[in-house]
Amino acid sequence: MKYIVVGGVAGGASFACRLRRLSEDAEIVLYEKSHYVSYANCGLPYYVSSVIADRESLTLQTPESLKARFNLEVHVDHEVLSIDPKTHTVLVENRRTKERFRDSYDRLVLSPGAEAIRLTENGERVFELKTVEDSLRLRQFVEERRPQEALVIGGGFIGLEIAENLVEAGVKVTVVEGKDHVLANLDPEMASFVHQELLRHGVVLKRRTKVLSIRNEGEKVLVETDRGLLRADFLVQAVGVRPASRLAREAGLYLDIRGTIKTDSRFRTSDSDIYAIGDAISLDSGIDGDRVHIALAGLANKEGRFLADSLCLDRNPSLCPFGTSILKVFSLAAASTGRSEEQLKEKRIPYGKVYLSPFHHASYYPGSSPLTLKVLYALEDGRLLGAQVVGREGVDKRIDVLATALFFRARIWDLARLELSYAPPFSSAKDPVNLAGYVAENVQDGLVSQFFFDEVDSLSAREDVLFVDVRTRQEYLHGHVKGSINVPVDELRLRLEELPREKELLLICESALRSYVAARFLGQKGYRVRHLAGGYRLYSTWKEDQRILFEETNPSVR
Repeated sequence: MKYIVVGGVAGGASFACRLRRLSEDAEIVLYEKSHYVSYANCGLPYYVSSVIADRESLTLQTPESLKARFNLEVHVDHEVLSIDPKTHTVLVENRRTKERFRDSYDRLVLSPGAEAIRLTENGERVFELKTVEDSLRLRQFVEERRPQEALVIGGGFIGLEIAENLVEAGVKVTVVEGKDHVLANLDPEMASFVHQELLRHGVVLKRRTKVLSIRNEGEKVLVETDRGLLRADFLVQAVGVRPASRLAREAGLYLDIRGTIKTDSRFRTSDSDIYAIGDAISLDSGIDGDRVHIALAGLANKEGRFLADSLCLDRNPSLCPFGTSILKVFSLAAASTGRSEEQLKEKRIPYGKVYLSPFHHASYYPGSSPLTLKVLYALEDGRLLGAQVVGREGVDKRIDVLATALFFRARIWDLARLELSYAPPFSSAKDPVNLAGYVAENVQDGLVSQFFFDEVDSLSAREDVLFVDVRTRQEYLHGHVKGSINVPVDELRLRLEELPREKELLLICESALRSYVAARFLGQKGYRVRHLAGGYRLYSTWKEDQRILFEETNPSVR
């Protein structure tokens, strides 16, 4: 059986190597149009800043190493131009010599990945970051030209990673994003922590800004937007990606959502001898079964392995992704899994949510830092629907536990029962994931009622409520909700006469722990109470972010 694999990065290389481990007799030919095979796509931004110093570190394998270890025939700088399903052949071009030839297959595996969306063609001062060649060219430009200012168009994973690494390389960076927040996988209030971190490191954010045109003028790149003209020494396009499905479309294969190649659960296309994996396909979501296009390296690697297993071991992969991801932004980590609140609203799925702001390990052990967690669940049965975590330490551990709980269709209160490792340098006896379950149980059992960060302003206008800040006097003076009174939680029992029984008391503390304690006490004393989910830390970060966004989009009010 002869296999031709189109594309040699995450999906294609993973498939070819797994297939060889399962079948020594298969003939495996791999064509990759770039000069590199099995390269570390996610490491490209870090090469630009020399965090990854050696270019050889980006290439996990070479054609020679793959030949020696796995007996794969790997051809780099070779682009498959077209497919003829009737004759089981592909037309290939050697990009160095321009020679064209046909090659035949018994089975064809398409792993062409995704292609960068471009607002303009790349040039001397316009870059993208999709291949090793792209990162080599950008690093050379930064090192040789010593540019002072850069524009990054797009606030997704690649946009923020390249923004960070350009700052590390000594370049002043402006990020232009069309929406009101970066990172579409996060909800706005969670992204506000990322905005804060970017601003702290000198990155200029231009949100709700649409790019109209891009042109060169002398030694500068000029970008005309709907909010004025921007100029810089160079520009990086990081608008997003689209599935590289041209070959499939021109071969008459069926397409799916967003132009992805349509496949079944075993990665078969509409042609029984052609398969597709990686960023060019869509899959059934693990949350609700809807088709989703998720361009992530970990998922593409799994698809490559599972396709080989399906072909050689007759396994049904049943791969239904949740889109689990994590991103480093300077000293901050931002991670998510499953659906966001924005997506649940769009799909009209009834949901509940909890926020919490615990420390990543025992607060008494040196070096503890706060996390912010948001966990979404189905109102009907409590099944987890999604989660987001932002913080400086311990983010990866929590999002992976939550992603695992999602995979096994756990309910949010099951989180309270997870037995997670504990020692003061690593966690607390009540791990943040356990705490999310505790909070949800308290809400479910009616032990506490919540209000949320985006309700504060509307609640402030009501006469029948009173905001009560139960933090210390020093914390209160550092910043508080306008119109609130300060009664520290430890003084509540002595100052009950200051709290009017005819009003609903809206309790606030830094992380929502002390306000919960206060809510339990006051509720049992006959008061009507709710507390601020996520605490003042979440509210104040989001509120400040909204103020900055307003000034960004209304410069006349500054």
